[in-house]
Formats: sequence, C-alpha cells, structure tokens
Amino acid sequence: MKKLLLASTATALVAGVVLAGSHATEVKIGIILGFTGPLESITPAMAAGAEMAVAEVNALGTFMGGSTITTVRADSTCIDAAAATAAAERLITSDGVTALMGADCSGVTGAILANVAMPNGVAMISPSATSPGLSTAEDNGLFFRTAPSDARQGVVMTQNIMDRGIMTVALTYTNNDYGKGLADAFAAAFTEAGGTVTINAAHEDGKADYSAEVAALAAAGGEVLVVAGYTDQGGKGIIQASLDSGAFDTFVLPDGMVGQQLVDDLGAGLNGSFGQYPGTDSEGAEIFQGLATAAGFDGTSAFAPESYDAAALIMMAMAKANSAVSADWAPLVMDLANAPGEQIFPGEMAKALELIAAGTDIDYVGATAVELIGPGESAGNYREIEIMDGVINTVRFR
Repeated sequence: MKKLLLASTATALVAGVVLAGSHATEVKIGIILGFTGPLESITPAMAAGAEMAVAEVNALGTFMGGSTITTVRADSTCIDAAAATAAAERLITSDGVTALMGADCSGVTGAILANVAMPNGVAMISPSATSPGLSTAEDNGLFFRTAPSDARQGVVMTQNIMDRGIMTVALTYTNNDYGKGLADAFAAAFTEAGGTVTINAAHEDGKADYSAEVAALAAAGGEVLVVAGYTDQGGKGIIQASLDSGAFDTFVLPDGMVGQQLVDDLGAGLNGSFGQYPGTDSEGAEIFQGLATAAGFDGTSAFAPESYDAAALIMMAMAKANSAVSADWAPLVMDLANAPGEQIFPGEMAKALELIAAGTDIDYVGATAVELIGPGESAGNYREIEIMDGVINTVRFR
C-alpha cells in the first residue's frame, strides 16, 4: 500500500475546513458498518466494541483539552457500494465526522476509500475488511485495518483443514472482492501444501434457491465444503441446501461465516463443522472479554475486539497529534500500534492519554495483540473454532 502525502487541491481545501474545528468541544467519529445485509447479526457487537472505547475516553474528560467524542452510525450494507459511498459521504459532509471506524466488508471499504475518504482527506481504520487487494490499494496514507489480510487466513485455513487429515475440498465463495480474494488465497495455499480443490465456484447472494450450485459442488466431490461467504446470506443458503440434499455434512467456515445466529438457525446440521476467524488468547483479549460482558455484549464475537482497537487507535492518534484532522493524526497510527513503548491494554485509555501527554512512547497491544505491518494492517492471529450442539467452541489459536 502506498502511503502517499495528501496532495490534491480538493483534499487540501477539505483538510483546511476540518482544521478550523480541530480543537472544538466535539469531535465526531463515524462508525460505518453493515447494520443491514449479510453480516447484520455480528455487526451489533462490532459497533458496541468501538463505542465502548469511545465511552471509556469520554468518561475521562481529558481528551484534547476536554473535548467530547460523538459517534455517528451509518449503514454500509456490506455489499452495496453505491449505498455505502453515499452513507460515508453523508457522515463527512453532513455530520462532520473527521474519522471513520470502518467499513466492514472489503468491497464497500474499497469503494469508500477511493470515492470518499481520499477525496475528502479523511482517514479510516477498518476492523474487518480482509481482501488481499486492499494491501496494495492507493490510499494517500489514510487507510488502516486491525484485521489481517485473507492472504494470511488462506494459510491458516489450510493448516486447520490438513491438521484434521483432510486433503480434498470443494470450495464456494460469495462473488465479490472478499469472497474471491479469500478463495484465491486459500486455493493457492491448499494446493501448494499438497491438497486438492475439486471445484472453486462463485455463488451470488440473495437467491432463494441454491440447489443448482450445491449440485455442481457435490458432483465435483470433496471431503468437506469450504464456504467463503456470509453468515446471513448466500453462505447460509449454500449450507442449508447442502444439508437438505445430503451433498455435504461438514463445512469449513472462515471469518464471514462465523456467527451464533447461523448456529442457532441451522442447529445440529453444523455439528462437527469448523473454521477460524481473527482472534488471540492474549492478555488483552481476556481483559476485553470481561469489559464486553460488563457492557452487555459478546466480546468473542467476530471482529468486536478489532472494532475496539480501531476506535482506540483513532482516538490515541488524535490525542498525540492534538488534532482531529486526518492529515495530522493518520501518520501517527503505525507508531502507536507497534513497539517500542509502554504497553496499553483494553480499559487503559486513561494511562494511554497520560503517557501521550507526557511525550512517552506507547505500544498499543489492545484486545487483539495489535501489530501493524507495512501496508497498515494486522499481522494476523486466528481463533480456530468447532461447532457442536449449538455452541461455537474455541479449539486453539494460531
């Protein structure tokens, strides 16, 4: 990813307008996630994670001279790039946000970055956009993500499958940037490791009947079916059609397919299915889960910890820059997220702000053992899960 300086006249003008209000008593952060669409069942915990970090900072009263942070939600839909772009534009031009926590799905994230974030000079940190293509996207230094690239997930999923003695798989993916990027990364890693992908086929979301797709997958064969889709959309439909026809009885579920609602809806049909999503057994993860429970949401839900970390990084960078202007705070994100420095865990925003004010280096570990590598993305840790009797059980961390 090329971290270039803001250069366009339009961007400079927008940045100047924002700068005038950079020390106002209210700082606005947009939270743009798929409150409707194929990930809507896991989105509430993601938003809650980000908003918990903001509430923690607001309770201190010491952020940027006593400024208050207001969060403004917007619906990315996860899949409709035009709607997501319009929503992000409203956040910036109408609501006056100076940072975006989001977006979520890779396609809409890329669209917002290119069409809204860069033209307006507003930085964004995504907790869940995982397409490998975003690693090399032009971003003017404005895009980061606390989730790892699916290039990493493809390797982890290969290990997860092969550790179970499985060497042949059928593969289906949702026909968008996320699905194709993950499918390509996994197929390459699995094949290189000696496995066989019998079929690598796209499916469209929003269909009422997936029997034809499942018939093609079954005809190709495979010990299990890898479903690189969405838990509330086509991926769920593929699994249901597979169970109805008896085509497959074990499914491999990557991050977009892991959610309690899917398990509740499909019941015993998912017994023995397994997968992975970003996660860590670090000290910070345990702290975050306790804080989340106290706040009334599931801290182990996919991408909730990453959302907390994304919001925390935005606020710490603003505090260090003493400015809500993206051109000022975005260049500081990488230093705050990585060593050296005093380690900062969830619930320690007071400590972080005190150290920042004193000019002391910090190393934000956060809820996900944050380490941002060259393209401004997480290096990548994963929680391996297996489903049995309606429960998503953690097997190990990789």
